[in-house]
Amino acid sequence: MVDWQLKAKQEEAAYLADLADYLAIPSVRDDSKATQDAPLGPGPKAALEHMLSLADRDGFTTKNIDNVVGYIEIGPKDSEEYVALLAHVDVMPAGEGWATDPFTAVIEDGKVIARGASDDKGPGLAAYYAFKMIRDLNLPLKRRVRLIFGTDEENDWTGMTRYFEVEPAPAFGFSPDAEYPIINGEKGNVQVNVTAAGTNGGKVTLLNFESGLRTNMVPGVARATVAGLSFDEADQDFSAYLKAHPQIQGKVSLDGDEVSFELIGKQVHGSLPETGENAGTYLAHFLEQYEFGGSAAGFLAFLGTWSHDDPTGRQLGVAFEDDVMGALSMNVGIIRFDEENGAFINYNFRYPKGISPDFIRGQLASDVANWPHEATIGGHAQVPHYVAPKDPVVQTLLSIYHDQTGLPAHDQVIGGGTYGRLMERGVAFGALFPDSPETMHQVNEFALVDDLVRSMGIYGQAIVELANLKE
Repeated sequence: MVDWQLKAKQEEAAYLADLADYLAIPSVRDDSKATQDAPLGPGPKAALEHMLSLADRDGFTTKNIDNVVGYIEIGPKDSEEYVALLAHVDVMPAGEGWATDPFTAVIEDGKVIARGASDDKGPGLAAYYAFKMIRDLNLPLKRRVRLIFGTDEENDWTGMTRYFEVEPAPAFGFSPDAEYPIINGEKGNVQVNVTAAGTNGGKVTLLNFESGLRTNMVPGVARATVAGLSFDEADQDFSAYLKAHPQIQGKVSLDGDEVSFELIGKQVHGSLPETGENAGTYLAHFLEQYEFGGSAAGFLAFLGTWSHDDPTGRQLGVAFEDDVMGALSMNVGIIRFDEENGAFINYNFRYPKGISPDFIRGQLASDVANWPHEATIGGHAQVPHYVAPKDPVVQTLLSIYHDQTGLPAHDQVIGGGTYGRLMERGVAFGALFPDSPETMHQVNEFALVDDLVRSMGIYGQAIVELANLKE
């Protein structure tokens, strides 16, 4: 019997040193810097090469596929089946308001603070160290096991899509990119883009409006500039609004005859919009009181009345709940307006079985705000995914989790989307524990050191048992 937690604790210092180097790579997708050699920009490529170089250093078999995806392999070369662990090296943009440099790991009070510490560099590296422990212990494996690193999980999954185009599919596996005890069900994921002309015509003119960095982040900051409004009136009104909504902050400034607003909400993961404060919809809700005209008026109403403070989409007519997968969630992720480029609102829906993307799009296309606009499905759509709780993969992982932690083990469904759904018998498994703070996609993202080390031990046993699973 292997004492997996003791073995993981022995690896902690080396793990944290490697993690600090890994977190220092700003692996945010940047299409403006994309090249043939780095299709998603230099950051994701550098992070992928870094992980593969660690494996080369430690003597593992590796493969880099087009600098968008790569894998590390252990186990018998002649086994027909293989088990996969699917992680990702890319991270979300840091956003504003960090207390420390987001790409310099700070370890304090038992936390690793940096962009990617929790999502997904910390857990992905814990899975890699599980590979090292298995190799060092010379444990037998009946199946090959691959730890596969994608470079674009936070966008459209370019890398992992490429992997499944050129490599055989795994028999089953998991993604270390969510939470415990296990995620055996994931809601569907679809984006709907609402667009319109950028016209004005009222006493007050909306010159520009901007909020949001990614579809799967609740915007933490929103900014707008208007003309035709006195600074004193704007300052007084905004102060009153902020006082009535203490969960947000903001300021007003004057440049010539233009008044600018900045509103600070709470940036969180887009699959949990109810836990954040959407700066974009708040600012639209505030600005609606003024006499805007043209498309600007409809744009603000669509956001401020029909989309604000409504994470289930009730007011837009898309609220829906399934007994197994739960309720639909709606995030307003990216918001833009100016007269030259028009209006753009990106919605991210996590939906259960029983409702379709076409229905959702149709509801957003309806004339709810007396606003001529269009609604189209965009981005990387995903259908709901579910692995039965009785599946041996689910049962094995739940048993390991309970045995190593003593905590209750049960199946569950989330709104988040992980690489686990790419496998017919794929699930998500850790590394966030039920009692730990969830900071994915947030400012000052962190992971608890003890959680990452505990996960290393859990993943070690999980890999061995899945590789030797009898069916």
